[in-house]
Amino acid sequence: MVIFYRFQGINMMRLECHVSSLILALFVIITTVASRKEASGGLIGGWTPISNVNDPHFNKQSGASLKLEKIIKGDTQVVSGTNYRLILSASSGFATSNYEAIVWEKPWQNFRSLTSFNPAHA
Repeated sequence: MVIFYRFQGINMMRLECHVSSLILALFVIITTVASRKEASGGLIGGWTPISNVNDPHFNKQSGASLKLEKIIKGDTQVVSGTNYRLILSASSGFATSNYEAIVWEKPWQNFRSLTSFNPAHA
């Protein structure tokens, strides 16, 4: 009887060691995934900076009375498609001002819509 309990105690120690190792491994995996997500653009549904705002995909003119001078800054947000938030410098012939444009795109449906276009706040 004493021998059985002694072996059972050793098995419990091994089990506790395995559980501790498993918990440590899960902690390392979760921490690694979370840090990679932060490095790759932040929270799901959050805005991510556009690396090259001079890409022609973002520089198409709308034909309005404003003339696009340049794109100053851009962010993306993954939704049902992609939102593009662009800070634009545009001139109306006399003065140049900055504007914020938000464009919603669903490329698989060949869909693109200007959601908002307003003067940019400093």
